[in-house]
Amino acid sequence: MLKAHELVKHYGVGDGEPIRAVDGVSLAIEPGEFVALYGPSGSGKSTLIELIAGFQSPDSGTIRIDGRDMARLNETEHAWMLLRVLGIVGGTNDLLGGASAVENAALKLLRSDARRATTLVRPLLEELGLTQRMNYPVRRLSMGERQRVLIAQALALDPKLVLADEPTAHLDTQRSREVLGLLRNLCRKRGAAILLTTHDPQAVGFADRAHELRDGRLHCYEPDELFPAPGALIGRT
Repeated sequence: MLKAHELVKHYGVGDGEPIRAVDGVSLAIEPGEFVALYGPSGSGKSTLIELIAGFQSPDSGTIRIDGRDMARLNETEHAWMLLRVLGIVGGTNDLLGGASAVENAALKLLRSDARRATTLVRPLLEELGLTQRMNYPVRRLSMGERQRVLIAQALALDPKLVLADEPTAHLDTQRSREVLGLLRNLCRKRGAAILLTTHDPQAVGFADRAHELRDGRLHCYEPDELFPAPGALIGRT
């Protein structure tokens, strides 16, 4: 599904040493797999997501998604990839505050089936527990509910790869678990792969496997025993 090979993205800062945001990263994700990238702010996670999505171009290296070389796509082809192949769970600031939850969730569908867009997305919002709130304007929703709207928006056209950049950054522990559990279960149901970036050790526990991104390079993730994976304590006495 995703094959990134030796990605490099450096930023110049005057006469000083360049910032090595992404420094030789190789990563592969199979269909249906949930992979987490753990790291603090400034470790290069968001830059890597933007490279994979095609919002930035790497200095070197290759990115292939669903067999397509992202560097060879023209503007129209890239727009099609963003619409049909990639689902991006962005920040709540990307939502239209005055529009309803269902209208926000249907934004992608408006491009393909405008007349039925809101009707088609309603079952997904119901799966996400927003049956009673889908007609509320986004500004009246809680942060957790807004994240669910973003998930619905990203999954509306059944993407093959979901990119989620710090989707629980502004949620408390309980809401984070709810949102990540819903995201994981919905993607597995649809066979979509997930690449999650996070600085939260508990969020990593939802993934099938995890890497740590530090100073632009991938490392083996070593979980902190203080933050066991969700469900790890089930059955213990």
